[in-house]
Amino acid sequence: MDAHTIDTADNPPSQPGEETPWLSAREQRMWRAHLEVAKLLEYQLSRELQPHNLAINDYEILVVLSEAPDRRMRMTDLATATLQSKSRLSHQITRMENAGLVLRQECPGDRRGLYAHLTEQGWETMQRVAPDHVRSVRAHFIDRFTPEQLDAMFEALAPIAEHLRGLRGRP
Repeated sequence: MDAHTIDTADNPPSQPGEETPWLSAREQRMWRAHLEVAKLLEYQLSRELQPHNLAINDYEILVVLSEAPDRRMRMTDLATATLQSKSRLSHQITRMENAGLVLRQECPGDRRGLYAHLTEQGWETMQRVAPDHVRSVRAHFIDRFTPEQLDAMFEALAPIAEHLRGLRGRP
């Protein structure tokens, strides 16, 4: 076994000055497949949202706001929920405001705080686009698995998501 294919099952991430725990061929194959699927799936879903004049990030914001109480959320919380920086989210909300999908509102009792609020047009857009998007998710992802594989994928991914949310300070 060469230095790049050592078994890393019990090796924690290396510290400065320690030897790198390289991925085994099996681990590398899985990691690269994951990266490729994530990128290709996002690309395909983005392409299929284009006829609706939405980017994948726009759609995600519409979903998050549509599920929030009163269809609104503090901008800082929305940035956290969508894994975007505050400045990137602000630019995106500006574009979505110009399209009539969302509206910024002041937070009562917090002069610096702002809400992003889903407009009626945004809600109607969400209702119109969601069926097509769900069909795309089903066709390109969900229906590619057996029910047992779906369960196994969830069981494999849930602890990783929990770990990464914990690193961000979110349960």
